[in-house]
Amino acid sequence: MKFIHTADIHWGMQPDNDKPWSRDRAQAIKDTFSEIVWQAKLRDVDCLFIAGDLFHRQPLLRDLKEVNYLFSTIPGVRVILIAGNHDRVRPNSALMGFSWCPNVTWIMPEEITTVDFPEMGFDVTGFSYHTAEITEKRLDGLRAPDTARIHILLAHGGDAAHLPIDKAGLAASGFAYAALGHIHKPELAADRRWAWPGSPEPLDKTETGTHGMIVGEISPTSREVTSLEFVPLCQAQYIPLVVHISTATTEQELNDRMIREIKKRGADNIYRFRIRGMRDPDISFDLTALARSMQVIEIIDESEPQYDFSRLFAEHPSDMIGFYIRSLQKEDASPVEKKALFYGIDALLRTQDERSAL
Repeated sequence: MKFIHTADIHWGMQPDNDKPWSRDRAQAIKDTFSEIVWQAKLRDVDCLFIAGDLFHRQPLLRDLKEVNYLFSTIPGVRVILIAGNHDRVRPNSALMGFSWCPNVTWIMPEEITTVDFPEMGFDVTGFSYHTAEITEKRLDGLRAPDTARIHILLAHGGDAAHLPIDKAGLAASGFAYAALGHIHKPELAADRRWAWPGSPEPLDKTETGTHGMIVGEISPTSREVTSLEFVPLCQAQYIPLVVHISTATTEQELNDRMIREIKKRGADNIYRFRIRGMRDPDISFDLTALARSMQVIEIIDESEPQYDFSRLFAEHPSDMIGFYIRSLQKEDASPVEKKALFYGIDALLRTQDERSAL
């Protein structure tokens, strides 16, 4: 039995909605899910498991029709899915009464339910969200049905507010495989008994690393997973980078270095830069043009001005600058105290320069 396992597609989401590339990211979510469906056909799998949050919010009828069309292109693949906390089942949802194509089984009940597929030699146990949160440990003590079939568990959760999951308990539950959702980064059990595939596309700047789907195979004889592989598919990654500077670094040099780093890793990716090191006190970095021209979601300037505090104190022994240095400069200063010293001195020197110009 060959399968593809995915979750947390979030169809209809528009990541980074205040950025120029936001619409492209929304389309990438749909395109990558379409690729997963195509991969199900290409790899000749038996099942496509979707462990919740196929949709980012309550789907409209047109969303259901679009996704149903994709499922209709793989009539030989059993598509089995549940609702997660984002696309949870509501009484007025377009999900209610929607007519899916024959190869689709949506496990809709809120109660744990087992659906048999006797002609294929397996069953699937799962349930859909009907509320935004599930704090009780519903899976604790759950055991696979006592039948001579391959048993699959389909569940959406993994944190305190969304179905807390005991990983060790899953391994002892008797299910051949637990196809999980909700956690957006991939995680595969060493014994191949459970996995989170992560979201196929990263959805915000915290979701770094590659994203994709899981492909696996279960032996009909041993009823155990014989192979489990994470397959990268995402069109873009969020990449955090740290750029170190010195007092010799100019704004143009820093801009050029950041552009080179982007080109080296791919302009299709989305970048988050941190600038660290000691800079010339006379230089401040304005990188807004770079952020506009490239897919840069955030630039955090953690650099500090390289002041000669001994010289400054000698020049200002009895005024506010000298008092400020004497109050805050110490060997065991905390990061917050250091920043207060740097920013305070910078502000005082600027104020002095403005007065001198009058």
